[in-house]
Amino acid sequence: MVEHLSRIRDLGKILFMTLPLVYHPDYVTPLPPEHRFPMPKFGKVYDLLLREALAAPQVFHRPEIASPELLALVHTPAYIDAFCSGTLEVKAQRRIGLPWSPNLVKRTRTAVGGTVLTAQLALQHGLACNVAGGTHHAFPDFGSGFCIFNDLAVATRCMQARGLAERVMIIDLDVHQGDGSALIFQQDPSVFTFSVHCEKNFPFRKQHSDFDMALPEGVDDNLYLRRLAETLPDLLAEVRPDLVLYDAGVDPHQQDRLGKLALTSEGLYRRDKYVLETCLRQGYPVATVIGGGYDQDVERLSYRHLLVFRAALELYADI
Repeated sequence: MVEHLSRIRDLGKILFMTLPLVYHPDYVTPLPPEHRFPMPKFGKVYDLLLREALAAPQVFHRPEIASPELLALVHTPAYIDAFCSGTLEVKAQRRIGLPWSPNLVKRTRTAVGGTVLTAQLALQHGLACNVAGGTHHAFPDFGSGFCIFNDLAVATRCMQARGLAERVMIIDLDVHQGDGSALIFQQDPSVFTFSVHCEKNFPFRKQHSDFDMALPEGVDDNLYLRRLAETLPDLLAEVRPDLVLYDAGVDPHQQDRLGKLALTSEGLYRRDKYVLETCLRQGYPVATVIGGGYDQDVERLSYRHLLVFRAALELYADI
């Protein structure tokens, strides 16, 4: 156990009254019109946090761009250089699914820096939220499924390298399995990967997480939440992590374009609040990222992403 990290055994021991939020304007970069990836949602979530009076501009922490050295804690130097210089092969770029540009490089590296900062703030404050992140399909030497560098893995390795956390748990509730994270940590007992995803959905070649919960299509709120409640407390008690990274993807929503599950917005909110409260009550700091979510109506989608912030803020208000 890390010596300087004292566990938060009850919510009342967190003394910081302002929930740390992380955002940078570079989280958004232009994509071609009608591209399937809803890039504007990151800026829209930030705007909604302000518009709904959930946060003020001064509470946001601005991350630094992730350096090549930081990325190399997880990714190969050849891949980092090829992507950042724009020399990645066409086939590899197509597998990522995002058109290369210098702004995309800046956006990608800044979002990774955001999750690193969120993890650090979570260790300091007990809970922190990034308005980006969840690029769990990125592997050490290639990207996939709109994911270029794996922010969850880089943040994990960074916290370990800095001596801030030894044992990390990734709770990945995006509808798609976190295959990149699973492979990166497959032989590493210091990192526990827990993925709840739709079985018959991307990626079609699954990796082996430490614990995979593969759900059939059409699972609704009640079944999803029951399965989660049957599993998460025991896993936390077994793993006893110094830090939890929570990927709060909203693509399990019934109206998501790529989801295939049937959760409602109320169900997503209950899921997020349950995960955060369960971790915090057992004394485990949590860093959240927003994960996947796909809808042509970006404002409607952004309101779904807002749910994890509402849950986090409600718990923080009760401290």
